[in-house]
Amino acid sequence: MQANITFPDFNFAEGELLLINKPYQWTSFDVVGKIRNSLKPAKLKVGHAGTLDPLATGLLIICTGKLTKKIDTFQAEEKEYTGTLVLGATTPSYDMETEVDATFDISNISEEQIYAITEQFKGDISQYPPAHSAVKVNGERLYVKARLGEEVELKKRFVTVNEFEITRIALPEVDFRVVCSKGTYIRSLVSDFGKALNNGAYLSKLTRTRSGNFLLSNAFELPAFIAYLRDKREEAKANTETNEKA
Repeated sequence: MQANITFPDFNFAEGELLLINKPYQWTSFDVVGKIRNSLKPAKLKVGHAGTLDPLATGLLIICTGKLTKKIDTFQAEEKEYTGTLVLGATTPSYDMETEVDATFDISNISEEQIYAITEQFKGDISQYPPAHSAVKVNGERLYVKARLGEEVELKKRFVTVNEFEITRIALPEVDFRVVCSKGTYIRSLVSDFGKALNNGAYLSKLTRTRSGNFLLSNAFELPAFIAYLRDKREEAKANTETNEKA
């Protein structure tokens, strides 16, 4: 968020769509909870339109009040991400949440191979969600089962990757940009990318830059937005006290 951005007059009860830059290591539900608590004592519905993993950053759409009824509509929109993958190693979670469990020689991998392999992952593809994900199986999140060491049966899902672009190669790191449908797991895409090279790969960085027509460049930074809500609450409290004394 730019330093000179101004906050409009919000009507949270009637319904607001808020663009928030989710901080690193925050869950999407952490952001929802922080905003909901900052709106107290008002009892408002607050929800998000599309989960971001804790280690990912970027655009998180938050809906309040009556606009929460449209969350599914916003969540169904096309997404854009930028990120970094690391070749030559794998982790159980497909990202840096867990430790490396296998390493591979990458000395024979060429830049031409890396660029070429992206073609396999464009269009309609199938993938399995990571075991460490928010997908529910029998009412329980997969990541809960994974952290307990329980075996889970993963179900294949079909998604669409409209664009898959390599933007930088500095092995073992590879930067990329992906435009994809709702439900695409970038961690799974990265893992499958490594397998297609007869190697291994895990995700080290991910940022959602767009959801539908909404852009990260227009998002509020969470600390500044929470500070704004706190100031507005204090202002309302002061006005109430002044009116009571009048």
